[in-house]
Amino acid sequence: MSYRIGFDMDGVLADFGAAFHVVESRLFPETAALAAGEPEVEAAAEEAGADSKTAPAGNPHETRRRRQAIWAEIRRTPDFWTTLQPTEPGAVSRLHALMLQHRWEVFFITQRPATDGDTVQRQTQHWLVAQGFDLPSVLVIAGSRGAAAGALRLDYHVDDSPQNCLDVMSAGPAKAILIAGGGDPMAATARKLGIAILPSIGPALELLDEVSEARANPTLLKRLAAMVGWK
Repeated sequence: MSYRIGFDMDGVLADFGAAFHVVESRLFPETAALAAGEPEVEAAAEEAGADSKTAPAGNPHETRRRRQAIWAEIRRTPDFWTTLQPTEPGAVSRLHALMLQHRWEVFFITQRPATDGDTVQRQTQHWLVAQGFDLPSVLVIAGSRGAAAGALRLDYHVDDSPQNCLDVMSAGPAKAILIAGGGDPMAATARKLGIAILPSIGPALELLDEVSEARANPTLLKRLAAMVGWK
């Protein structure tokens, strides 16, 4: 049987942070940059009818006002999710090639707020096709990634959120890969919990390629799992 692999979008394949700051610099050119946060946090807050809780230290009212203005502009941008740059050039086409080589079943899982234009699902599909992945299976979800991972019977999931990785692992046998920079304070804790930590999507694809090549060799597969901290 082929591996079933889930990929988060923003922070893994698509560079949402850069797009957020482009909008921010246009609206507030003379202020210090805010943390971009995660679209799924904004989407969850929107569904709950509340403000997102990603404001950094400083004047909370001004920070909230700026963040709301940025997100309002994002929502007014037709097909905003098709305008993002990839986190790594060529990563999506590389993923497509590996999918064909190893006969993976790939699912793109996201929780993005709606914008003007096409639905989030269609925007995400158009973006993936433009990046070199034909016929992408995109799931736009609300709530826990674990429920989606369990329903999809994933073997592996790649995400930039430690909480999403934990949710996926708690819902079934899927192994998680966390995309995290070297300075991420959650990285050490995540590894202790059995989550593989890699700096970007490129090394994550290399690892998935290696475990697919080693699938028929239990000893090698176990050695790879030990190297990245999978339990």
